[in-house]
Amino acid sequence: MNTDTAPSGLLQLIWLASPALPIGGFSYSEGLEAAIEQGLVHDEHSGTDWLVDQLHLTQSRGDMAVLAQAIPAWQSDDTARLQALNDWVMATRETAEMRLQTEQMGRSLLDWLRNLQQARASQLACCAQLPPTFPLAMALALSLSHSPLDQALQACAFGWAENMTQAALKAVPLGQSAGQRMLARLAREIPVAVHTAMHLSDEDRQAFSPMLAILSARHETQYSRIFRS
Repeated sequence: MNTDTAPSGLLQLIWLASPALPIGGFSYSEGLEAAIEQGLVHDEHSGTDWLVDQLHLTQSRGDMAVLAQAIPAWQSDDTARLQALNDWVMATRETAEMRLQTEQMGRSLLDWLRNLQQARASQLACCAQLPPTFPLAMALALSLSHSPLDQALQACAFGWAENMTQAALKAVPLGQSAGQRMLARLAREIPVAVHTAMHLSDEDRQAFSPMLAILSARHETQYSRIFRS
């Protein structure tokens, strides 16, 4: 067996979905910690509903829709399309925390790709010019697995769900059994969210979530916090 061959597409998706991926996702709660501070999330039920709503209202219609369009753009080296999608992501980050997260995680994922020699020099050069937001860097990583688009999006969505569930366990706080029930609910919802993301046009893609933006802005000055967003 040639040990120098790249991992299979499935293994690459599992790798990218893992919370152990060193890109800093564990340090963000994406407004959840502020929602807990405001009393909007206070137990397993409210935490699950919050994350399911976030999956469908912001992730599916925003970043996941960008992924669905950016993966084929990377595969066809459509740099103009990639730039337009990257600009859209930056324009929809309504607070300093949201902008910090997408820029930092994009840089970290690009470093991961560079260190493992997972991307071509031309792709890395394109990233350096963007510079890449997290959805654009993740789209590049997913495109290199050559997996079906729906499977790539499901893997990314599950990685997001696992990170957010862990954030809820720490911040509410909740037990591990509650966390597994939350993750099971999110896993049932992910295929629907992926289907939505794959069928959104540029005109339908959106990131309108005013309460999330308000909570993110409040979190920036929250007295006590353990997450960066």
